[in-house]
Amino acid sequence: MYAMTGKFIAQAGKRDQLIEILKRAANLVGQLPDCRLYIVSEDVSNEDHVWVFEMWEDKEAHDFSLKDDKIRALITEAMPLMGGPPDGVELRVAGGYGIGG
Repeated sequence: MYAMTGKFIAQAGKRDQLIEILKRAANLVGQLPDCRLYIVSEDVSNEDHVWVFEMWEDKEAHDFSLKDDKIRALITEAMPLMGGPPDGVELRVAGGYGIGG
């Protein structure tokens, strides 16, 4: 399985709006058969930071999701709320609880 975690930095006072967009993205990708997990979290130590953890069957499934017109529209909507590009890492899932199989 393929996973990513990323930090999004919202412009001051815009975090709640960014979170709403990311939650809408979660609802969309959650309908895709190869999306296993998409979690949006508030950073408790920084009021402008939002973290996203997503897990997919493979990298190709993730990349395919980014071609969806509805997902691209949400990305376009989120960009003006951000204070810079997202920062994150790609991960290979080695195991754990709750991932199935």
